[in-house]
Amino acid sequence: AAAFDADSRIKNADGTTLNTHQGCRVYGNSNGFIGGYASTRHSLSCVMIAEGEGQMQRDYWYDVNRQGELLADAQSIGRKAALRAASRLGARPVPTCEVPVLFAAELAGGLFGSFLGAISGGTLYRKSSFLEGALGQRLFPEWMTIDERPHLKHAMGSSAFDSDGLATFAKPFVAGGDLVSYVLSTYSGRKLGMPSTANAGGVHNLFVTHGSDDQAALIRRMGRGLLVTELMGSGLNMVTGDYSRGAAGFWVENGEIQFPVQEVTIAGNMRDMFKQIVAVGSDLELRSNIRTGSVLIERMTVAGS
Repeated sequence: AAAFDADSRIKNADGTTLNTHQGCRVYGNSNGFIGGYASTRHSLSCVMIAEGEGQMQRDYWYDVNRQGELLADAQSIGRKAALRAASRLGARPVPTCEVPVLFAAELAGGLFGSFLGAISGGTLYRKSSFLEGALGQRLFPEWMTIDERPHLKHAMGSSAFDSDGLATFAKPFVAGGDLVSYVLSTYSGRKLGMPSTANAGGVHNLFVTHGSDDQAALIRRMGRGLLVTELMGSGLNMVTGDYSRGAAGFWVENGEIQFPVQEVTIAGNMRDMFKQIVAVGSDLELRSNIRTGSVLIERMTVAGS
């Protein structure tokens, strides 16, 4: 009901899902290690459909938390999904141009997920990464640090040990903009002649340096460009770093949102995109194991009409 009350253009719902999980993970290996821990995970999501201006648009919202009592209430999630769907009505492509691009926080984690994939041992020893041999190189602006904090209570990615049974520990992957560590398991480290970083199975709670500006402030700072709120397709060549994905969002002029955008493609090279990060917002995404705010990139190609 809260979703339908949020905007008169909301005409239908496309599903609401509630999940709750409680489990215990126990791991042992032939090196004599055995360990385990209990965990919980709760999520609530909603998809709404809006109609108007000759279009039908859908959008969603959700929340995830280790603690059920801290999960966002159903009314707020429904309202947010409804307002997001209604805001997309009247969407259109824009002419092809090169402009700043602002990735909303819920999408920005994907950029750093791709970065982690490129510095992961399996990709590196197969020589299929655009960041092969990049250890020690400047990849990001000097003010950026990207580090792992695996022992945070209630965080989504916390773990005392990795999938090899090695104790996890806090460490930077990027410091002062420089790549200072790969993401290695025992096996991939051995293949590369390097020690494990206790990251068999992935990274636990990645933190990206952020500033004090929220998304609204970053929109004003961008001036003119594209705010991206949805991405379609995979679109990353891990060998070359070339990035191209279908996108939707909002066109910005004079630091203000003007109209919704759809049917465009954003493109660039990941190495260039990393170096051209202008700012990371304070609007941190807490529902993932990658904690980042909205990310403003100085220039990308937006291909439209």
